[in-house]
Amino acid sequence: MSRDRFCELPGKGKLCYRSYGVEGAPAVLLIVGLGLQLTYWPQALIAGLVEQGLQVITLDNRDSGRSFFTDVTPPTTLQQFLRKRTAGYDLADMANDVIGLMDGLQLQTAHVVGMSMGGMIAQTLAARYPQRVRTLTSIFSTTGSLRVGQPALKALLQLLRRPPRSEKESVRDYVDIMRVIGSTLEWNEPALREYAQLAWERGGGEASNLGTARQIGAIINSADRTEELQRIRCRTLVIHGEKDLMVATSGGYATAAAIRGSSLVLLPGMGHDFPACLSTTLLSLLTGHLR
Repeated sequence: MSRDRFCELPGKGKLCYRSYGVEGAPAVLLIVGLGLQLTYWPQALIAGLVEQGLQVITLDNRDSGRSFFTDVTPPTTLQQFLRKRTAGYDLADMANDVIGLMDGLQLQTAHVVGMSMGGMIAQTLAARYPQRVRTLTSIFSTTGSLRVGQPALKALLQLLRRPPRSEKESVRDYVDIMRVIGSTLEWNEPALREYAQLAWERGGGEASNLGTARQIGAIINSADRTEELQRIRCRTLVIHGEKDLMVATSGGYATAAAIRGSSLVLLPGMGHDFPACLSTTLLSLLTGHLR
């Protein structure tokens, strides 16, 4: 286990992160998705990467967990549904936060792994800061094109529910949406509840609702990034779940098609999560790619 640490980003605030393994070893940055916190990454995956001689760094994105929260007015539910751009930040700003963390930790380069929205941030990093990214791994993510990677209707309806007002509601909502978008390979409700309970307290309770809405705004503001993805030149692995109802598999295909020379792996039974039964498979894919 590691403890929360903080890196001051000038003019912004503190970014919360955790570091595992030996400092100075080749670094792997793990970037989480929409509304999630650094505690989401499976410890088995982190430990396996550390055993490969890597330094693993996880972080809370802005407006989530214990990182800084912005004062941006979040898009309304209607604006989110209509994909209307607002005056908030975008994925490039979030990618710049990661560069600020790398600078603070004196990391010249890193392997970058992102899931869902974190995959979008990782893609943006690889496109805009090619000299800082050794390899890219994009997990159940997409290009921003409205023609691919769209959620199933029942997943979208879960996202449009009234935001939770208590820990009990937050845990209930998290379990409910994971019933829809989670992998068909296993169901571990106690683990889901444990994560959601910790996240409610760690993320500031109801404040996390506004943070998630702001992050949705960042995705909308970034629009279709397909042309930008075509600039990526680092070795790239795209992983997608065959049963993903949050980011349709077409998003993974489109990502791999946009990034020249990338490899695409579809995992049967995998949804929009990391089931424990796939930990060995994911670790094998990552370690092979990072070599």
